[in-house]
Amino acid sequence: CMISIAQSISPAIYPKLGFDPVRDFAHVTLLATLPSLLVVHPSLPVKSVQELIAYAKAKPGELNYASGGSGTSSHLLMEMFNQQAGTSTVHVVYKGTGPAIVDQLSGRIELAFSTAIAVLPYVQSGKLRALAVSTRERLPTLADVPTIAESGLPDFDGGSWQGIVMPAGTPREYVRSVSAELVKILHASDMKERILGMGGIPLGNTPEEFAAYMKTEEEKWAKVVKAAKVSIE
Repeated sequence: CMISIAQSISPAIYPKLGFDPVRDFAHVTLLATLPSLLVVHPSLPVKSVQELIAYAKAKPGELNYASGGSGTSSHLLMEMFNQQAGTSTVHVVYKGTGPAIVDQLSGRIELAFSTAIAVLPYVQSGKLRALAVSTRERLPTLADVPTIAESGLPDFDGGSWQGIVMPAGTPREYVRSVSAELVKILHASDMKERILGMGGIPLGNTPEEFAAYMKTEEEKWAKVVKAAKVSIE
């Protein structure tokens, strides 16, 4: 089945989750990362991450950021940004990314972390301004937009992703075989172009690499959740 970043966040959000996303699955391959863009409404007088940090520090608690829900990647990316930048912004929760984007386009919300897939058309049309990419690599479709790590927060790295897992106990040779086939598909030129065009980064790695990635992701988001005191009722 397909899993996403939610599986690496859930253990920190839900103490009684009932399963272990690392131990209870056979990891097949990481399909793609889905970088987020730190986007602001064009009316906000900032054009870089450093300008945003300075502006936010001058107006603590006055900037509103949108997310598609508490504990989502859009929420935790901004919390991680606040923690590393020393800024304080106000979390405005929406029931999904669609309504959040609508309010940001109207100017009611100043900033947000949104997946490139969701906001790329608005950035390209100038309706939103992209300050930076959330992952360590720039997006080929927006090559002139720097990463946050390049913009003064060297430890910043985060974004959505999707991968394939099987039930724990699935024969290793079968897992390796399926992984190898999926990697071939992901590396095909037409598939790579399709994923890149949507704002994603095609990957494809070994079962061992994906399992290690999951463990690292779980540890990273647990620290962010704890520092931000995030809880879901």
